[in-house]
Amino acid sequence: VLMLYLIIFGLIVLVMSLVIPSITEDLAQLNSALPTIVDRLSSSLENVQKGSPQYLDFISEIQNLLEGFSAYLQQSSQSVIGLIINIFGGLMSFVAIVVVSFYLAVMKKGIEGLIESIVPSEHEAYVSDLWKRSEAKVGKWLQGQLLLALVVGLMVYIGLSLMGIKFALILGILAMALEVVPMAGPVLAAIPAVFLAFLQDPAIGFWVIIFYVAVQQFENHVLVPIVLGKTVGLNPIVVIMALLIGGNLAGISGMIISVPVATVIVEILDDMAKHKEIKKTTTIA
Repeated sequence: VLMLYLIIFGLIVLVMSLVIPSITEDLAQLNSALPTIVDRLSSSLENVQKGSPQYLDFISEIQNLLEGFSAYLQQSSQSVIGLIINIFGGLMSFVAIVVVSFYLAVMKKGIEGLIESIVPSEHEAYVSDLWKRSEAKVGKWLQGQLLLALVVGLMVYIGLSLMGIKFALILGILAMALEVVPMAGPVLAAIPAVFLAFLQDPAIGFWVIIFYVAVQQFENHVLVPIVLGKTVGLNPIVVIMALLIGGNLAGISGMIISVPVATVIVEILDDMAKHKEIKKTTTIA
């Protein structure tokens, strides 16, 4: 176990050392290019406005938003640094969780020792069994989600790079990060890619739309059955609610622990329902 954690930690450090400089450079270029991109989009909206006066009010509102956004970018010289801090602040929170998990894994009895020390002896067996079931379910779900995110992120990065789309690395990482957001994640990841592609070349923009649709179809019909076919899935609604509540209560750290906590609660509710059903059957008999 110790060797496995050391290998994983070493790989994480190696990947971060290789990727972070490229991400920083791309973010700096994107930060410099965004005001120009916003100005180009605003000019395009002006042309549409002249040809379609019925949309005058709506287009004017969009232009006002774009102008305000552009002014903010020009005034905020620390925007790239702030974005990097936010991204890797979440990563550091994840690393902290991994460190705690590592400690519990290598210490004598791990989490079972903690359960023995705080749970009354008459409930110890049940709580220990509850933890093992929850841990197995969350572990399988998390492994599947991370593998899907990694594969989709690599597909997006390679595909956009082959099409010559700028900031392909950032867009690939964005696709990987948003992959864990149920249902809406892939759509949210596609929006900035399509937007940048259309500004680069409208013809390429249409190909990017087709590419993202193809990736989504490949994921749904090939990757998901293979990767998640043998795992114990969690209800998407439970995941969404857990992430929302955890994020509101404790930010990124709350989102990280929200799914395990929700899984434990669901397991307890299932146990209560089973116990009630058994009691009802016994009473009838």
